[in-house]
Amino acid sequence: MSTEMTRISTLEQLRRLETSKLFQGSVIAIIILSALTIGAKTYDIPPLFAEVLGLLDNAITVFFLIEILFRFSVHQDKKRFLLDGWNLFDTLVVIGSLIPLDNSEAVLLGRLLRVFRVLRLVSVVPELRFLINSLLKAIPRMGYIALLMFIIFYIYAAMGSMFFASVDETLWGDVAIAMLTLFRVATFEDWTDVMYATMDTYPLSWLYYLTFIFLTAFVFLNMMIGAILEVMSEEQNAKQAQQAHDERNEMARRLVEVQEQLRELTELVRARRD
Repeated sequence: MSTEMTRISTLEQLRRLETSKLFQGSVIAIIILSALTIGAKTYDIPPLFAEVLGLLDNAITVFFLIEILFRFSVHQDKKRFLLDGWNLFDTLVVIGSLIPLDNSEAVLLGRLLRVFRVLRLVSVVPELRFLINSLLKAIPRMGYIALLMFIIFYIYAAMGSMFFASVDETLWGDVAIAMLTLFRVATFEDWTDVMYATMDTYPLSWLYYLTFIFLTAFVFLNMMIGAILEVMSEEQNAKQAQQAHDERNEMARRLVEVQEQLRELTELVRARRD
């Protein structure tokens, strides 16, 4: 019993270490160091410095391997460790980093996976993880907005091709080219040059551009932002509710422990009296 209690106490201490700011800060610092190492390798550097960077890259890889094994060992439910998307991502990136770079066939894949190690910063920082989760959950809602935007693009592209093809075949020759031109207009990339060119033939064509810009740059963009903010608000409320639930469970667990300790003390006092 004493051995079991010691093991449980050790696991609790390791879990507190895994969630501590010191541990998280160390991992973030190594990830940033890994990003700087990857960036330094893109420059023309002396051979000695390149060799040092290689050794540093190997040390970082070993650190990440030890870190993921440590996180797995202290996880409460090891069978469900890889069911968490972020844990699975971290594991795949770490395993991919073990690919030897001296293998000419796998060198490109190995370098690519080493670049993805920078993305581990998202999985380590809770705030970034929250933003990415919210963005992923907002994609279905954004998909319908994107579909409606595509319909508007197509209608305006068809109109532009019919009216303005004679003005500039390069920009309005067919629907596909016209959609590319409208994308240029929607991103405000010299869109006034396109408008003035058509206004020489169609003086009222400015109405075409202004209504299109109003729909795409203002209405649909705000709809996209609104969808993301709504999901972020829902996620924040769910997170707060989960935290409150966890706090209640923790308080209930501690209450049970206190009651158990009181019961043991009561039995001990009774045994001494007897």
